[in-house]
Amino acid sequence: MEEKIRTLSMIFAKHFTAQLDTVKLRTGRVTERMKIDHPEAAAVIPFLDEERILMVRQWRYAIGEETLEIPAGKADPGEDPERCALRELLEETGYEPDRIIHIFTYFPAIGYSNEVIRIYAASGLRRLSQAQDIDEIASVETLLLGEVHDLMLEGRIRDGKTVIGLSRFQLMQDRGRIPKDFFS
Repeated sequence: MEEKIRTLSMIFAKHFTAQLDTVKLRTGRVTERMKIDHPEAAAVIPFLDEERILMVRQWRYAIGEETLEIPAGKADPGEDPERCALRELLEETGYEPDRIIHIFTYFPAIGYSNEVIRIYAASGLRRLSQAQDIDEIASVETLLLGEVHDLMLEGRIRDGKTVIGLSRFQLMQDRGRIPKDFFS
């Protein structure tokens, strides 16, 4: 257990707060810890069928690169995570699913942030809109699942939620934990 001694500095931004604290470790040593309070987020693997998924290409300022990843975003205050996943899927791709299942929940930066991301898989997609979030999304792309796995192995897809979500889905499918009617 670590005991907070005092907060040295705080940053308040639109979607998160960050603080730098002085803490006392269980050994008695004093050090500093950064903590980011971040809203919950949701991501979704949108399956067009058993072999094809939708992915979004977008610029990620923090790494200075365009990435290929599954649709995702922060939950609005009080928004249910599954509802968030459905909203993000529609906003980023224009699609809505008939079925959605929870795949995994994880902490992407457990050393300094309380952010939690819930990953879902969706199927039975139908296009409701041509629009996509043009401020964030450069393109919506259809890829074969095998292609995506190859891109992950080659290190060309490095987004954590995408790698974790697709790997977890494959593991669940291999172990018979995906409902039999998921793709029907």
